Amino acid sequence: MIRRKRTQQRERERALRRLVRDREKLAALSAGGSEERPIHVTSASVIEVRVRHLACPQCSGEYKIQDHRAPASGIRSVDVTCQICGVSRTLWFRIVSAEAN
Repeated sequence: MIRRKRTQQRERERALRRLVRDREKLAALSAGGSEERPIHVTSASVIEVRVRHLACPQCSGEYKIQDHRAPASGIRSVDVTCQICGVSRTLWFRIVSAEAN
């Protein structure tokens, strides 16, 4: 069956939108994607360093930090924007004490 160009283009666009949705769902379920799944760090001073080494799940680009907040004791939220695709998201961190072995 021969498909029209426009039909093929719409199918590609729908597939790309599904891919973006799936990647966003995966990012929300991964460490740091929600307040319930924070990335554990030993100090607030390492949070911004860690953010700079994380990659955007959509395009693997680097993040630019927009805001760094402490909504509760021991919890930090960092608003970031991808420098390539422009997607904004909030990353979550929990400060845990480093215990001796």
